[in-house]
Amino acid sequence: MASEFYEVLDPRFSRLFNGNAQVDRLFTGCRWAEGPAWFAAGRYVVWSDIPNNRMLRYDETDGSVSAFRQPSGNSNGNTVDRQGRLVTCEHSGRRVSRTEHDGSVITITDKWRGKRLNSPNDAVVKSDGSIWFTDPSYGIDTDYEGDKAESEIGACHVYRVDPGTGETEAVITDMVRPNGLAFSVDESKLYVADTGRTHGAQNPAHIRVFNVGQGGKTVSGEKVFADCTAGLFDGFRLDADGRIWTSAADGIHCYDPDGTLIGKVKVPEVVANCVFGGNKLNCLYIAGTTSLYMVRLMVNGAKTY
Repeated sequence: MASEFYEVLDPRFSRLFNGNAQVDRLFTGCRWAEGPAWFAAGRYVVWSDIPNNRMLRYDETDGSVSAFRQPSGNSNGNTVDRQGRLVTCEHSGRRVSRTEHDGSVITITDKWRGKRLNSPNDAVVKSDGSIWFTDPSYGIDTDYEGDKAESEIGACHVYRVDPGTGETEAVITDMVRPNGLAFSVDESKLYVADTGRTHGAQNPAHIRVFNVGQGGKTVSGEKVFADCTAGLFDGFRLDADGRIWTSAADGIHCYDPDGTLIGKVKVPEVVANCVFGGNKLNCLYIAGTTSLYMVRLMVNGAKTY
C-alpha cells in the first residue's frame, strides 16, 4: 500500500496514521534544519539551522516563526531536560550547553580528559538527570557547519555527563560517526545511529542498540538494530509503544521494536531529525533540509519530561 504521504510495508503500520492527515510544511528557508525540541509549557518547537548559525522557534498557538537565538554556536541537536531547560549541542562552540530559566546559557561540558570535544551532535537526558550525547566531527570537518579544526581527541565517541559530579565519561568508543540517540521507553536500552558512511562507503549506516547496565551508567551487549535503506539515519524519537521514528533520505522510517521497518512517512526533502509535540504528543515535527514539517499521527510520543 502506498499513498502521497505514507508507505505501508507491514500491516502493523496501517493503524499508526490517518490517511487523510497530510504532511504540512510549516516553514522553509533553512540551509540544514536539525534538532527540533518540543516545549510543552509554551507549545512551541525550537530547532537549529546549522549553516546559518541560528535557532528558530515555531509557535503552535498561532503558526508564527521567529528567531530564537543567533548566533547559536552552529547548534545541532536539542532536547529538553526534566526541569524544562533547553540542552543544546553546539558545533562551533564545541560544547553541550544549557539555557537556564532566566535565559542565561551555561556550558555543561566542552572537554574530555582535558581535550576539546569535536562538535557535539545530539543529546538525550535520562530520568536520573544524566546527559548522554554524541560527538562526531562534522562541525570541525569543514567551515560549513562550524569551524574547521583538527580533532584533539582523534576519535568520535558517545559520552555521559554525570548529574552529580558533572564529569564527562566516554560510554561508547567504537563508532565511526555516532549521531542520533535515544533511550527505550523503560531506559533499559540505548539506541545510537552511526553515520560513518559519510566518511567512506565501507563504513556503517545503521542504528545500534545497547543494553544499559544496572547502575544506568554503562552500556554493553550491542547489536545492529537496523540498516538504513535510504541514505542515512540521523536523529530519531520513540513513541509510547517503543517504535522508532527515524530520519532518512526519503522521509521518516518507522521501525517496530523487533527491528522491522513497517512503514514510512514520505517527506519531499532529506530528513535530519524529528520530535513528538502537541498537547497530546501526537504531532511529529520533522526537520527536513530547508524546512520544518508536521504530521498528526494516531500514536503518541514517549514522554521524556
